[in-house]
Amino acid sequence: MMIHEITAQAGKYKQRKRIGRGVGSGNGKTSGRGQKGAGSRTGNSRLAQFEGGQMPFFRRMPKFGFTNANFRVHFWIVNLSAIIEHADFKSGGEVTQESLIKAGLVRDMSRNLKILGNLPDGADSLSVKLDVTANRVTASARKLIEDAGGKVNETGTRRDRVRGIDRNSDDKTPKNLTKKLKKQEWHRKRDEAFARGEVLKAKK
Repeated sequence: MMIHEITAQAGKYKQRKRIGRGVGSGNGKTSGRGQKGAGSRTGNSRLAQFEGGQMPFFRRMPKFGFTNANFRVHFWIVNLSAIIEHADFKSGGEVTQESLIKAGLVRDMSRNLKILGNLPDGADSLSVKLDVTANRVTASARKLIEDAGGKVNETGTRRDRVRGIDRNSDDKTPKNLTKKLKKQEWHRKRDEAFARGEVLKAKK
């Protein structure tokens, strides 16, 4: 038997570590700080990657290539449970980024809006009609909203518009193929031709 099987309250209230109480406290004469140096002084703080003054590993590491990290799409995430539990949407209504900002569920317009399909505990469907307009709506959230008689309008992100993806249609495949997608499409066709016993050559 484990302690957490006895009671859920076990370990909830843990006595704090009292330091600076001498060698008999169990924390040692120097309270676990060692001897001398910046780390033993009060008010000291340093980054986790600090290496004692030598050139840090990240700065020693050669940097090359390209990363899409700077172009990542950031979202404000809002669950359906948070929406329907808010007083502004108790009886349904229009859900937009502006209305969510007014309700205090979203901070500002600096990011795209994404609606998730989590419901309150014990609920398996929506009881109010919501007219949702957002950049992204998950499939589960869309189904719950439409089953309750509401409407969903996905405007898509900038990346969706560049790639020609209509988020409101059943066919969400890109219509404007980027260089990467064209290459993937060609490899797919080449593999299909290979399966048929043919050889597909790249166009020059």
